[in-house]
Amino acid sequence: MIDKNIVKEIVEEWLKDKDYFLVDVETDATDRIVVEIDHADGVWIEDCVALSRYIEEHLSRDEQDYELEVGSAGIGQPFKVEQQYVNHIGKPVEVLAADGTKCKGILKAVEGRHFTVTAEEKVKVEGKKRPQLMEVDHDYDMDSVKYTKYLISFK
Repeated sequence: MIDKNIVKEIVEEWLKDKDYFLVDVETDATDRIVVEIDHADGVWIEDCVALSRYIEEHLSRDEQDYELEVGSAGIGQPFKVEQQYVNHIGKPVEVLAADGTKCKGILKAVEGRHFTVTAEEKVKVEGKKRPQLMEVDHDYDMDSVKYTKYLISFK
């Protein structure tokens, strides 16, 4: 089986001095390698090809045959690394909290492994008969949410 850490080291070496960042490396018992990278402005196919070739230059098919797939982190897929949160500040996201509640709003801030989402919600205001629509901040820890993902809008 191909060692995931070796593949990770090769990818990190290629990423040095580039604006791309590593999202995930997966390997399995069938020697299938899946590498996901991302960039604040999106991922170009030419860069995926270049990374794929770089990995192939550093792994020997004579020692072990493998299947290699290099691509971008899928749009609308859950975030896997902190940099994805940072890249989506000011954009709409959906969070599924550990308790099963969903929150849709704008990703307001990211500090380390913590992030804040601002959502519009109806809130009961003292002295008013009806709830008022207000912006409410929700704070989360990346390690304690089931997922956070970018909300695609076709407006």
